[in-house]
Amino acid sequence: MLKRLIIICIELYQMFISPCLVNSCRFYPTCSQYAKQSLEKYGLLRGGRLSCARLLKCHPFHPGGYDPVP
Repeated sequence: MLKRLIIICIELYQMFISPCLVNSCRFYPTCSQYAKQSLEKYGLLRGGRLSCARLLKCHPFHPGGYDPVP
């Protein structure tokens, strides 16, 4: 239930907030899509941990690139 609520929040972010921001994600898939995929595939604990690790890599000094959910 909590996992579904978090996924809905991610989808709302993708629909309403992300289009208003400058396209600056250095990763593919985007961090929000990565979080959604990892939560759907692994559940709240492991998917949440993967999502947090990905967000910690999201900074100007990381080259980015293709980084799929394992």
